[in-house]
Amino acid sequence: MFELVSSRLKCVGLSIACIVVAVSVLQSSLLAQAHQGLIASAQAPSSSSTTEAVPSEQVCHTRVNDTPEKLLGCIQPSSLWNHLAHFQKIANEHKGSDGHGNRDTGTAGYKASVDYVAALMRQAGYHVTIQQYQYNASEVAGVPQFGAPDQSYALTRDWLVAQRSGGGTLTASIEPAGGSGEGCFLGDLARFVPGHIALLERGTCAYDAQVANAEKAGAAAVILYGPGNASPFPARLTRPATIPVVSVSYAVGSELLRRYTTVNPPTVHLDIRMRPRSGVDYNVIAESPFGDKNHVVVVDAHLDSIYGAGMLDNASGSTTILEIALNMAKTSTRNQLRYIWFGGEEIGLFGSAYYTTNLSSAERKRIAFDIDMDVTATLNFDMWIADPAFAYNVSQFPKNVVPQSKVGNQFFKDFFNSIGVVSQSASFGNSGTDSNSFALIGIPDSGILTRQDCCKEQSEVAIWGGFLGNYEGTVPGNDGGCVDYPNRWCDNLSNNDPFVFGLASKASAYVTLKLANHVFKAAQP
Repeated sequence: MFELVSSRLKCVGLSIACIVVAVSVLQSSLLAQAHQGLIASAQAPSSSSTTEAVPSEQVCHTRVNDTPEKLLGCIQPSSLWNHLAHFQKIANEHKGSDGHGNRDTGTAGYKASVDYVAALMRQAGYHVTIQQYQYNASEVAGVPQFGAPDQSYALTRDWLVAQRSGGGTLTASIEPAGGSGEGCFLGDLARFVPGHIALLERGTCAYDAQVANAEKAGAAAVILYGPGNASPFPARLTRPATIPVVSVSYAVGSELLRRYTTVNPPTVHLDIRMRPRSGVDYNVIAESPFGDKNHVVVVDAHLDSIYGAGMLDNASGSTTILEIALNMAKTSTRNQLRYIWFGGEEIGLFGSAYYTTNLSSAERKRIAFDIDMDVTATLNFDMWIADPAFAYNVSQFPKNVVPQSKVGNQFFKDFFNSIGVVSQSASFGNSGTDSNSFALIGIPDSGILTRQDCCKEQSEVAIWGGFLGNYEGTVPGNDGGCVDYPNRWCDNLSNNDPFVFGLASKASAYVTLKLANHVFKAAQP
C-alpha cells in the first residue's frame, strides 16, 4: 500500500490554527475517515464561537446554504467520496476491448457518467440540458516506430506520441533550437535547416507554440525532451500538428543533444501513422432556478477521462462541482449559477470549445464569470489558482479577461489565507483547462488545480511539503504518475487524497458562493 507521511502545510496569515497534515494511507476509506475532522475545520472565518453538529446530507440538500459557514459545513468527505466511488463503479462496469474500465470520450462509460450526473441534478431541481455535438480527433494507428541507426527506442519507456500529433514516415537529421533551446520564439529557429527534425527542450511556453514555431521554420518533425524525468512526459497539444511530434525521456533527449554537439548530427527515423477519430459527445448543463439570468456564473469541470477510470483527472473535479450544486440546490443567489460538465477535454478541449464558440453574442454577454475545477484531490499536492494572466496564450484573450478575472482569483486566495494555507497562481495559468475556452471569448475566469503527473520541485516542497517528483501515482517517484500515461490504468480511487479533496472542494464552494452573490459592474464585450 502507498504510504505518504506528509509534510507540513507551510502557513501564512493565520486566522485559525495552522493545519498540519500527517497522512498515513492504508485504505482510501480509512484516510477519508481519519481526516474528516481536519476537513471540517477548514471553514470560512466566522464570528460565532458556537460549535454546531455536522448536518446530515439530507438536511444539507434541502436547506438554504446562503452563508459560507452553512455551505462549507455541508461539503463533507463522506459524500464526496461516495460520488467519486460511483464514478469508479461506472468505469469498472464499462470495460473496453483491452479489458480495462474507462470513462473516455466516445465510450459507454462516459455516457453512463453523463446519465449519472444529469439524473442527480434533475432530482435536485435544476433545469438540465444534454448538449450533443460531433467531435473530430485523431489517434495513432498501428505501432509507431522511432529510432536511430544504432538504437531502437521503446514506446512508453523511452518515448510517446504527442496528443494531436501529425503523421508521417521520415528519416532526417536532428537539430536543436538556438537561444534557450526551447523554440518558444521564432527567432530561436532563425537558422534552422528546413527538413531537419527539431530537438526542443520542454519550455516555459505551450507545446503548441513550440510546435507552431518548428512548423514555420520548416521542421519535418519535433522531438520534445524535458529535464530530470526518468520517463517521457505526455505532450498534449490543443491544436492539431501538421508534422509528427513526439516526447522523449530525459535520457534519450540528452543523448541526442550530446551526439549533435560532439559528432555529426545524428539521423533518426520516425514512422507515425494517424487515423481520424470522430463521434458524438455530450456536455451536461444544469441551470439553477434562482438568480439573475443576465448575470450567469458558470461552474465547470470536465467529465471525461483518458487511459482508464480517471478518478483524479477528473472525476475529482466533477465530484467537487456536483457536491457544490447539490448543496446549493435550494439557495437563492444574486446571479444565476450554471454548472457544466464538459466532454472531450482530454483529447483537445472539444466540449468547452464547442460550447463557447456556439454561444450567441447575447448569450455570451450574459455570462459574468467562469470557475473551473480540474483535479482537486492530488496525493502529493500543491494549491494552484488558474489565473488566466499566466496562460501561454494570454495574448489571444480580449483585454477585459485578465483584469476582470482578479476577483475570482482573490476569492480563492482569501479562502486559503483564512485557514493558513498557501496558494499560488499557476505558472501556466489556465492553459489546458476548459476555462481557457471561456477566456478566448472574453469571459473572465479562475479555477483550482492540485496538480498531476511529474515533477514537484524543491520550491514547492518548501511551501506545501511532500516529496520531489510525482504529484500522484507512485509517491515518492518520478515515473510521471498515473493520469496521462497509456497502459498504466492506475488513476483509480487510491490515486486521490480525501483530505486534499475536501479542502479543495471547500475552497471551490466558497468561491462559487461569493461569485454567485458578487455585483458585476462591467458587461462582457
